[in-house]
Amino acid sequence: MRSDLRAWLVSPAVIVAAGIAVSLFAVLQFSFRAFVPGSLDVGGFTLENFSGLTKSIYLSAFANTLLLSVETTVFSLLVAYPLAYALVRVRHRALKSFILVVSITPLFLGEIVRTYSWIAVLGSNGFINGLLRRLGVIEWPLELMFTHLGVLVALVHVTIPVVVLMLATAISHIDRDYEKAAQSLGAGPVKTFVTVTLPLSMPGILASITTAFAWTFSAFATPQMIGGGRVPTVSTLVYQLGFSSMNFPLAASLSVVGLLLTAAARLALAQLTRRLKAIGGH
Repeated sequence: MRSDLRAWLVSPAVIVAAGIAVSLFAVLQFSFRAFVPGSLDVGGFTLENFSGLTKSIYLSAFANTLLLSVETTVFSLLVAYPLAYALVRVRHRALKSFILVVSITPLFLGEIVRTYSWIAVLGSNGFINGLLRRLGVIEWPLELMFTHLGVLVALVHVTIPVVVLMLATAISHIDRDYEKAAQSLGAGPVKTFVTVTLPLSMPGILASITTAFAWTFSAFATPQMIGGGRVPTVSTLVYQLGFSSMNFPLAASLSVVGLLLTAAARLALAQLTRRLKAIGGH
């Protein structure tokens, strides 16, 4: 009976894993096929797709994607950690509810809706430019849309709720007796936080770093709509090559290289994780 139950529980995961494996294999084999202009059919085996990725536009997309992923991860942590800490440690129920609502409300909105909201905020006639012009700070609107900064701000907003939940879970599992012991030995609030709370919350920080990086690296809607084609990323170029130019082999090769780049970044994060765990005593 138990074996049958386990089979029923495991089988959906096996089916999903098999579907993902087949999809990855299809992308991989497409990346080694020649592009036939004007046709959806592909040609024979070739390595030209990968050699073509050495062009400056693709190298710029890889570098820009990595930069956005790192920046989004860093700024998301800086904003989310105080929110998560307050969410766990604040005793006032109304204030805690307010922080919870502010932190996770974006999760209840679709990514397209959130992105359109930022278009209304960052546009030339949007909220920020309108407010600054009314205050007399600027005469001409600031260029916030179709810029690296605009994409970064929108990506941070998308990523913060997930990071807050991860950090709040880690902080809630910290035994307060360790902090009380540090304070009884003469440590002040800042030193207690730096030497006790922060190291003990390292598992949540590391999980947040990994999730935020992967989330941002694969983001499409936000870079496409806020960047408007002027902030190239791997995902936006894959879309342009596949659905605008119909060059599916080159789009597939770009996807494969992006996947390999993500794997390399994850290995680097794993090395960093081991070092931080050693520092934090985990």
